[in-house]
Amino acid sequence: MVGCLGVCCDIGSIVLSGWGAPVFVFINSRRCIDITKNFRVNEEIRAREVRVVDPSGNQLGIMPVREALRLAEERQLDLVEIAPQAKPPVCRLMDYGKYKYEQSKREKEAKKRQRIINIKEVKLRPSIEEHDFQVKARNAARFLKEGDKVKATIMFRGREIMHTQLGHQLLLRLAEQVKDLSIIERQPKLEGKNMVMILAPRQDIKPENKQESKQETKQEIQQEVNQEYQE
Repeated sequence: MVGCLGVCCDIGSIVLSGWGAPVFVFINSRRCIDITKNFRVNEEIRAREVRVVDPSGNQLGIMPVREALRLAEERQLDLVEIAPQAKPPVCRLMDYGKYKYEQSKREKEAKKRQRIINIKEVKLRPSIEEHDFQVKARNAARFLKEGDKVKATIMFRGREIMHTQLGHQLLLRLAEQVKDLSIIERQPKLEGKNMVMILAPRQDIKPENKQESKQETKQEIQQEVNQEYQE
């Protein structure tokens, strides 16, 4: 959450919260207004008279807006209207440029912490050979290390659908092989001619860089591509 203007004071029916929490102005017991979105600064302030607080939140009293602007100029600060609904409006002396810079910096940091989780699919056949199974398991492990979910799909053909227990066992075996990296988010379930299981990365494991986590050889990748075409 983006930080707000840090003002802590009680002015009659006005209550302003501190830095790191939303700033609200309580006009009455039924109305609470968020004032973190738009601010009038310096000459943009329209009120003739304002209540002024300093950078620490201390009240400097009610004064004409021109006097407040002069005070801000003397301190090489800006006059920011943080509570326009109050009577008179509340203004704070602060370095508004620095505030906007820090706000932008926090927004960028928040975006960096956001993680987009994709679902990658791993397809298997009930009669898959051991080497091919291990390739699929390594792929699943790589996806999980990168922070993505894995959709493991068993594809049945013809009479293979009569032996769904084999597919169920194969999916559970895959889950067992990557249990240190994942949890079963969705147990194996038959969907038409396919059986599907969803694995999710464990929350206590930090995702790896997608480029650094790729460890398959070119031969293994080509082999998997060839297998997909055969299927």
